[in-house]
Amino acid sequence: MPIAPTIEIIEADLGLTEQADAFRQLLNAYAKDPMGGGKPLPDDILERLPQALAQRSDSYSLIAYCDGKPAGLLNAFEGFSTFACAPLLNIHDVIVAEGYRGLGLADQLLEAAEGIARRTGCCKLTLEVLENNTRAQTVYRRCGYAGYELDPETGRAMFWQKVLRD
Repeated sequence: MPIAPTIEIIEADLGLTEQADAFRQLLNAYAKDPMGGGKPLPDDILERLPQALAQRSDSYSLIAYCDGKPAGLLNAFEGFSTFACAPLLNIHDVIVAEGYRGLGLADQLLEAAEGIARRTGCCKLTLEVLENNTRAQTVYRRCGYAGYELDPETGRAMFWQKVLRD
């Protein structure tokens, strides 16, 4: 009978070299994946990003370790719901490294993010997912997420962007 791996989810301190390196490794692996854009992040962005996030009071990064090795990452940012007059937590990235998929790491990362949201008084969690990323959608549904709509007659919310710089 195979031994179950030891999984640990931590709220990252990106000021620590080891955790910043794990963050960089996981985020870059995600960027290279087709669901992350299919190309590595520029070296200068990878170098500066952990410190930039560490300086933000509205930023949370969770790292999943499997048998002591970096295996998953979740990045989230606090926003604000005007309709609820309360903070919300937007999950921006959920990453599970190739060799660690199927172990429930995404579920555990999402559960840990929910813990942060509850601890900080958030009224809800939000995230966006690519329409063809059915594997992620299955995880999100299993964890209680659903498409956003005020009224079925007006339709579901759509995620749009306007790029201001590369």
